[in-house]
Amino acid sequence: MLQILIISPTQSGIGGISQHVRGLTNFLRNKNHDVNTISSENTFTIPIKGLKNPSFMFSASLKTKFMKKNDIVHAHNLPSALPMKNASGKKILTLHGIYSQQLDILYGKTTAKLSSSYEKDALNWADAITVISKEAQEFYTKLGFKVYLVPNAIDIASLPKLEERLYEKQVIFAGRLSKEKGILDVLEMSSKLPQDIHLLILGSGPEEDKMHKATKSRSNIHFLGHTPRERTISLIRGSDMLIQPSLAEAISSTLLEAMSCKTPIIATNVGGNKELLENNISGVIIEPNSPQQILDGIMDLFLNKEKATKIKEEAFRHVQKYDWSIIGKLYLNIYESLLQ
Repeated sequence: MLQILIISPTQSGIGGISQHVRGLTNFLRNKNHDVNTISSENTFTIPIKGLKNPSFMFSASLKTKFMKKNDIVHAHNLPSALPMKNASGKKILTLHGIYSQQLDILYGKTTAKLSSSYEKDALNWADAITVISKEAQEFYTKLGFKVYLVPNAIDIASLPKLEERLYEKQVIFAGRLSKEKGILDVLEMSSKLPQDIHLLILGSGPEEDKMHKATKSRSNIHFLGHTPRERTISLIRGSDMLIQPSLAEAISSTLLEAMSCKTPIIATNVGGNKELLENNISGVIIEPNSPQQILDGIMDLFLNKEKATKIKEEAFRHVQKYDWSIIGKLYLNIYESLLQ
């Protein structure tokens, strides 16, 4: 039995990192390993934009100094790297995307450049580095680091089986309401969406005010806000398709869920999307920043039911290799190699 400490900025939300950490924790505990966690849910943080991650880094770093006898310390994303550095045990850092690329999209090139020094330090603190997409593996390998590819995962058998359909024709977007997730392109597209096609928008984030305005001007746009994961899955199952027009993306938990629910996907030609989906085979791939292509993809799948059926069946077949029963073993292999 291994003593494992998992550090993550969050573990209870609906975001991809939270779901990944919960899935890994459950897998390890089911294998009878002793797992402790440090996250913003059990550590002091300042819940203000721009202060939450720095306050988590500071308080979690203090906390790890008093946690001894870890065999493995597994940190997720760069805010967890500093607490990882101060902890005892072999250290593994998992990056859920290309950090500098994410900051560039959200805050601009200046912030991205300022973070690059900390990023390189954090990578050097780790005994092993893993990423969840081939794109990220290639990026960090070019920086001179040895990087393991361990994709995002999902517990397919545990997904809720309930199917919730609110409208005869139902399209769903589920994710963070921020620029990098393509939500602004979704809103621009929605102004041209036929009235008999209803768009459900689930999630929270900095663009929420624009969601409220859209629902007032269009009767077929429905903003449901932050929605519990169980209902989110049920609404994905009940929808004709899911759209994810991200500007940057790793291996998306939302896409894995939609594939498992046999819901056809329209996603952009970026990052992990290209690894998960093959255009017109297991999904519809469009270019980023292309509201018209989102609309064209929606109309195509409604008009071509046979195509939609073939796509969802192939996606369901493909997603089986992303189950935690397979991916979890890859992490265990890395843990064991570090301890030998």
